[in-house]
Parts: sequence; structure tokens; C-alpha cells
Amino acid sequence: MTEAVRPIAAILFPLPLPEAFDYVIPEGVELAPGDHVLAPLGKRSARGVVWAIKPGDPDRKKLKPVEAATGGPPLPEGTRRFVDWLARYLVQPPGIILRSVLRSNDALKPSPVETVYRIGTGAPDRMTEARQRVLDAVQALGEASAADIAREAGVTASVVKGLAKSGALTAITRDVDPPYDRPDPEMEGVELTAMQAEASGVLRRLVRAGGFQAALLDGVTGSGKTEVYFEAVAEVLRQDKDAQLLIMLPEIALTEAVLSRFKKRFGCEPALWHSAAGPKNRRRAWREVAEGRARIVVGARSALFLPFRSLRMIVVDEEHDPTYKQDEGLAYQARDLALVRAKLDGAVVVLASATPSLESLANAQAGRYVHVRLAARPGTAILPEIETIDLRENPAEAGHWMSPPLVRAVAETYARGEQSLLYLNRRGYAPLVLCRACGHRMVSPDTQSYLVEHKYTGRLVCHVTGFSMPKPKTCPACGAEDSLTSVGPGVERVAEEAKRRFPDARVEIYSSDSQRGAEIVAAMEKGEIDILVGTQIAAKGHNFPNLTLVGVIDADLGLAGGDPRAGERTYQTLVQVAGRAGRAERPGRALLQTHQPEHDAIQALVAGDRDAFLDMEFAAREMLGLPPFGRLAAIGLMSQDPANVEAAANAWAAAAPVTDGVEIWGPAEPPRAMVRGWHRRRLLVRADKTIDISAYLRSWASRVKTPSSVRVSIDVEPYSFI
Repeated sequence: MTEAVRPIAAILFPLPLPEAFDYVIPEGVELAPGDHVLAPLGKRSARGVVWAIKPGDPDRKKLKPVEAATGGPPLPEGTRRFVDWLARYLVQPPGIILRSVLRSNDALKPSPVETVYRIGTGAPDRMTEARQRVLDAVQALGEASAADIAREAGVTASVVKGLAKSGALTAITRDVDPPYDRPDPEMEGVELTAMQAEASGVLRRLVRAGGFQAALLDGVTGSGKTEVYFEAVAEVLRQDKDAQLLIMLPEIALTEAVLSRFKKRFGCEPALWHSAAGPKNRRRAWREVAEGRARIVVGARSALFLPFRSLRMIVVDEEHDPTYKQDEGLAYQARDLALVRAKLDGAVVVLASATPSLESLANAQAGRYVHVRLAARPGTAILPEIETIDLRENPAEAGHWMSPPLVRAVAETYARGEQSLLYLNRRGYAPLVLCRACGHRMVSPDTQSYLVEHKYTGRLVCHVTGFSMPKPKTCPACGAEDSLTSVGPGVERVAEEAKRRFPDARVEIYSSDSQRGAEIVAAMEKGEIDILVGTQIAAKGHNFPNLTLVGVIDADLGLAGGDPRAGERTYQTLVQVAGRAGRAERPGRALLQTHQPEHDAIQALVAGDRDAFLDMEFAAREMLGLPPFGRLAAIGLMSQDPANVEAAANAWAAAAPVTDGVEIWGPAEPPRAMVRGWHRRRLLVRADKTIDISAYLRSWASRVKTPSSVRVSIDVEPYSFI
């Protein structure tokens, strides 16, 4: 009797492998696409995902068998299609994309359980002071573990367990990772203005229409974009009891404010997904998303890789923000991928911003997105008055960074009991430390990056590699003592000046280095800070009712360099930071210190003429064939041997396919030619919009054999040019 031919499982591993590998499915094992399995890979067992089931083939008798199904929620079809699409688009092995999806092996197992105690119906045979403290602790805590109760009561865990034996406490078993509460779309939201109601109506109609839809929610700062898209979220929840939604934020620091607003509107907090959430919370979120029980997820860009079972809406808040672009490791633009993910899942996507990217505006103008406008702030709140301070005519005093007009404005604001924000997108005390004796500049080891002085910690820090060292007493080049001097301002130096000028004012620094970010935001909202000195993180999404003055220390900071998006980014940043002022009933004012008051971005901001600025940016991009009128890609090469990387870069350049509509620039050294001891070279590709740049890059890569001593990275639509 011939043995039955068993079907074949194509298994994709979360490893840099080019494709799924075939394995025979053993007798008695039933598998389907999306199932998690163990299978032999080389001399070890590896976890993978069944990517396809194929008919058995009697000619392939040497196939290894699948070892076991490991259980856990299967990877949904939409997620698998997203992985396949991304691999083709980003020119990466699909296993690399899958690795971004399978973040936690523990999430494939059922939730761990724990024993907790609550007040029981019995009574101890003898009451002691320690037992009474335990009962009081349980009353205060509700339900808690023996260790937590013992810690609260100041006793050993044996006292807790003794009370459980007597019946005074009841032991119960519960999941460590409980399901998330279900949001209630019928809870009352804020009362919308007529303009907000009209905008939310457009979004709700898109939801009711079903399927993939894309909308650009384009509203001035403080216009209520969050409240508007909340109503669309509520509509999704009403339409489909199993619907899942993803709200993407550019900064982890914004999640606290958004969480409280979610809880107020929907009665519960959403699931959180970001790098600082911790393994336990990420394990819980991944499992609950995969099981379909997490209805709303608030997350950073990597939340796009979660295994949603029934994704019906994605909101990309602050869609213009450059932090949606990941440059390290797997390079991708999360805003663009959100549109792809929504299309694959048949979901609605809402891109929200006060300063939309040129790419999104071009799509809205072409009719690919529904363009929803919010042109005014609600109620009596109005947009701030914006003025420039020409530093050529009103320079700051030597060794200071606030010009006389800005000092006067802060003084007037402080005298009225209102708040000021001094904005400078430079962390630390000073961006450069050099020797007065020999001119030596302090740089990071194996990296051509200046060390930034952080005066409060007494250290010099590299913001590229994370290297830090105590500030030396002598120059490492010439040995001169006390010769190292700070050049230029960072937020610490500006705060130092503010404290010196306004000794009675309450001054705080808010940057990504801040350990008390949530506390600082809360204190600012309560009016407990008079002058906030902040980096870009202070310009994003915050609502400070008593903030009426924004002073930009260096409005020219983003205009230097060869970044084709420099003007656009500067305009967006200045609009966002200026928009923090005057968000309640008090009018706001923004003062921009600049050496280039005639620059197009700054002129448009002062005039309030966004359209004129955008027309100029569109014309320049179109003339050069840059996004959104063309395509860009970057080939990065790194080696610890400069000769090897130079030779590899030249080999790549020589192998480039000759194609009409494609230009190759380089190879060349990027501004940071060495990072962490790795020498770098880069080639840039500019292609017409009709060119499939991913296919072009795949063809190019297939022509080159790069030595193992050289690392190659491919970045489709690069944002960083350093």
C-alpha cells in the first residue's frame, strides 16, 4: 500500500532569508496559512509562520517535516499580505519584515496567571496589629498579590497567607494580561462647532461608505482636529462591533495627553504600543490585537506591524512629522505605509496635520484624498500674531541669545502672569566645545560628530551614537588647563540666561532628554511654569491655555544644509511652535529671531500665506523632479576599512542599470562620513514618478556582489541626508 502524499507548508522565518522554505506536513498535523510552527533550519529548530499550503509532491521526498505547531493566534491574511508588499517595495527579504511583526514569542502563549487576594467573609481567630495592617492594606488596594499587600502593610507574605487560610482574605486567580476594556462610542464628546461638525460629518460618511478611503484632515493649530477624528472613531465602533482602530502619534511624549482624552471620550484607555511600553505591556498588546480584543491601539510608527484581525481605521496624527520616517535598520516612512496597510485591509485612513506634507497635499489636490479643512480655532481663540526680529539689526548681547525685543516681550508676558515658551531645537548646553588655546574641537570617538555639552550633568554627549564622557579639565590635544569653552546655545544655556534675566520666574527645560516629561507638561498646563525652554518636542500637540508668547531663538536653524525638504520642514516646525500660543481666550504672539527674515518660509509664516509658500515649494520640486513629482532612493554602504567601502561604492555605481528617467548621483561621502568607526559612502537615485523605483533597485542589487566586509542598506524615499 502506497503512503499518502502529505501536503507541503511554505514557512517564512523572521530571519534575513530570501523566501519561505518548504516542509512536509506530518501525519496527524493540520496547518493553515498564518499558523505559528517550529521547523528545522540548518542544525537547529526555528520559529516561523506558515505562509502557504501547497499540494503534496511525490517527487520531493527529501523535504524535512514540520516539527510542531506552537499555537497562538494565527497571523491574519492582511498582515501577511502587508509583509509581502513591504518586502517588494523596500527591497528587503520578507523575513526581515516578518521580524518587525513577531515582536514577542511570549505573546503566542496564553496570559500568565497570578494569585491575588481580596477581603473575604471570615475572620481571623485572633486579631493582631500586623493582621489589621494587612486587612487595611487590602481595603485600600482592592485586589493585590501577597507580595504587594505585604509590602504595603510592612509584614511578611506569610501573614497574608495566614489570613487567607482563616477566610479573612479570599485568594483568586486572574490573568496577568487581562483583556482591554471595550470603548463606548455613545459616551458624550465635546460640543463641536459648526465647522468641526461639518468636517466630522465628511469623515463619518467615509466610514459608512466602507472599504478603503483616504482623507487629509487639514486644520490650523488648535482647530480641534482630535475631536473631529474622535467622532469618526466612534462611527467605526458603532458600525462594526469587532472593528479595530490604530491611532499613530509621532512622539511617545504625546501619548499621556491623548490617553486622557480617549478615556474621557470612550470611557477607557486604548492599548499602547511603543518602545518604552516595556516587555509585559507589549506582550499583552500584541496578543490582544492578534485575538481581536484590543479595539483601539495608540502607538508609534512600529504599531503598523501589529497583527490586526479586523483593522477598519488608521489615523496618522501630525502626519507631516519627520519622526514617522525610520532611518535606522529597516528604513520606512510610516505615513506612506499606513495608506498601504489601510488599502490591504479595506480600512479608512485619516491623515491629520496643521501643516500637511507636500506629498499629502499633492494627493489631496489630485483627488486621491478627500480634503477636509478646518480653517479657524473654535470659540474666541485666534491664531497668534507672528513677527520677526532681525538679528542683524537687533543682535543679542555678547554671550547671550535673547535679543532686546524678545527680552522685553518675555518681561511683559511674565508681568501679566502669562506663560512664555522659548524654542530652540538643540539639546544640551552647547552644540560645540573647543579649546581656546589650540582650536581642537571635541568629537565623538570613531564618529565625525561634535560632542554636545550637557552642563547639568557635567558630561559631553554624542547625540548620534550615545557616547558620553565627563568634560575634561584639560584639552586632550594640547594639554592646556581650563581652555575648553562652549560655543553656541542649547536649551540648557538659554534656560540659564532666562533664569539670570528673570530670577523670580519658574523656568523649566523640556526636551527628549527630560526625565520628567509628563510632569513638566502637567505643570505647564496648570500654570506652574512661567518660562518653558523647549526643543521640538514642546511644539507637538500640547495645549497650554495660559501660554501667550512663543520666542524662537534661532528660526534659521533648519534652513542650512542640502536637505531638499529644509524649507518645508522649517515652515512646518515654526507653524507648529507658534501655534502653541493663544490657544484659549487670551491672544497669542510669536517672535522669530532670524538672520534671514526675507526667506520664503519665514515670509509666508509672517504673512499667514501658506498657499504662496506651497506654490513656490511645489514649483521648485517639480522643476528638479523631486517628491512629490519624482522618486528618490539611497544606497548606503559602510565598512570599517575605507578602501573596501570605496571599492564597493564604485562597483555599485558601475553596475547601475541605464534607464531613461533615472539619474544616479555619487558615490560620495555623506556629511557624517564615519559613524562608530564605520566609513560611509552613499549613492542617491532620482527617478521620474512613472518609474517603479523598487523594481529598479532590485535589478541593480542583483548585478552586484558586495563583499561581506561591507554593509549595504537601501532606503526608498530617504528623509535623512547626513
